[in-house]
Amino acid sequence: MNKNTNLTIRKFDAIIVGAGGAGLRAAIQLSESGLKTAVISKVFPTRSHTVAAQGGVAASLGNSEEDSWQWHMYDTVKGSDWLGDQDAIEFMCRKANEVVVELEHYGMPFDRLDNGKIYQRPFGGHMSNFGEKPVRRACAAADRTGHAMLHAMYQRNVKANTQFFVEWMALDLVRDGEGQVLGVTAMEMETGEVVMFQAKATLFATGGAGRIYYSSTNAFINTGDGLGMAARAGIPLEDMEFWQFHPTGVAGAGVLITEGVRGEGGILRNSAGERFMERYAPNAKDLASRDVVSRAMATEIKEGRGCGPNKDYLLLDLTHLDPKTIMQRLPGIRDISIQFAGSDPIKEPIPVVPTAHYMMGGIPTNYHGQVVLSMDGRHDVVVPGFYAAGECACASVHGANRLGTNSLLDLLVFGKSAGEAMVEDIKAMPTAHRELAQGAFDKTLARLSRLESQKSGANVHEVGLAMRRVMQDHCGVFRFPDMLAQGVARIIEVEQQVRVTEVKDKSQVFNTARLEALELDNLIEVAKATMVSAEARRESRGAQAREDYPGRDDANWLKHTLWYRDGSRLDYKPVQMKPLSVDSIELKTRVY
Repeated sequence: MNKNTNLTIRKFDAIIVGAGGAGLRAAIQLSESGLKTAVISKVFPTRSHTVAAQGGVAASLGNSEEDSWQWHMYDTVKGSDWLGDQDAIEFMCRKANEVVVELEHYGMPFDRLDNGKIYQRPFGGHMSNFGEKPVRRACAAADRTGHAMLHAMYQRNVKANTQFFVEWMALDLVRDGEGQVLGVTAMEMETGEVVMFQAKATLFATGGAGRIYYSSTNAFINTGDGLGMAARAGIPLEDMEFWQFHPTGVAGAGVLITEGVRGEGGILRNSAGERFMERYAPNAKDLASRDVVSRAMATEIKEGRGCGPNKDYLLLDLTHLDPKTIMQRLPGIRDISIQFAGSDPIKEPIPVVPTAHYMMGGIPTNYHGQVVLSMDGRHDVVVPGFYAAGECACASVHGANRLGTNSLLDLLVFGKSAGEAMVEDIKAMPTAHRELAQGAFDKTLARLSRLESQKSGANVHEVGLAMRRVMQDHCGVFRFPDMLAQGVARIIEVEQQVRVTEVKDKSQVFNTARLEALELDNLIEVAKATMVSAEARRESRGAQAREDYPGRDDANWLKHTLWYRDGSRLDYKPVQMKPLSVDSIELKTRVY
């Protein structure tokens, strides 16, 4: 017990918040090093959102054709529209083969070629010989790659005696007067009990925040919890204006249809049956980068070539493929299409529309997973005891636009890298935990007290819906100056409503309204960061497509945005153009 409160304190060497791919990979590193490791998760680990990743994990194994990590690095820098940090990108691409083979040895059931090697499929933006032609680089387990990955790594963690706290929600980061991170406060969802998890090192692997948008491929648990906690603790959020809209979400449902469908030969068509991507990306066609394909689709719909009674979606056509290919390589996609679109892709096309999918920005880190603060734009200072990996982190390897299958690679490489850094740092620390400061839990207790004492106010669900509609309408695939300015004003109005949300049911057991209110505290920080950063960036780059600034402006905007919660303040830091060991990939026009 803490002498100043009645909160229970549980002590570990390492705390990981989030049990998706990045959290599980880091936990393996820590537990197998003999450290006492706890993983906190809102859901059972194998239900984390990594389970929804379908298409594959990128690695230049060259199992089907010649490939190299240098080509992969080039594609990733180009895909990022040169906003990715080239040192981190080189680190990720060089480590890719190693982490995929490790995963294979954990028991990951990859699909196989006839010679027994891992099966690889083409994916958007992945090319051979520095952009010459598509290459097979995505290592896949049918269309359930993330599912297989989670199960393999969860089993490895069970063997390593990692301790899991399932159906617990982390609430706030705890820091001391010197800025050292000492752990998190968290609430058991069933009982409402609040506990302090104290650790020598704390990793956030909390995933994305796609639920800021009305239409999203993200699960309901993707509420930006790590970002909200970091922002409230004074940590900036990096490059939050860059949100990837996946080209193929099921129209009306938002459920993801993997890019692997196009990798296997699927074709996008408009109402005239035209393969329209040949006009927008003559070389890569349907396998161009996601932002390019999404904008092409939005243009087709805007110009009246959409399908259906309202001409508001397009068609993903697989009917020319061998049914055996669909059944073997895309069985889950067929199930999803039948269930959510009412169409069997063997017989008829799938109705699709661009849908909010992935957050390129996040908590700023280096390629060791250490959270860093930029000082005067010249050098980074590590936040002691604090690490982040996966979608909640910004290393930055995705820059302004992520290539498909680089997300699962990100999880593995930086989950492992963060775990290694944590092991090294913990073993250099004193045996005893640091003393907690007076009032260490005040922030958490004040937030919970506000929810309990609120007598009247806005409905949690209605405020959340208002936020999602503002983000969808004002900060989507295409961004317009008037809409962005209005969006900033409107999201601030929504924030005022968030501060007075009322929790109707005050019971302690499974109070979903309380949990939604706590999640909304995190979502609104992400929404503000996104809208303010997007309005301030006066250029089009990657996923940021502005009507009033249609071109990329390297002279003024080759820099990362840093959004601070205090005063919704913006700062900037330069992009790292120098790789670790090879020549820099120079700026050029990005075409496919």
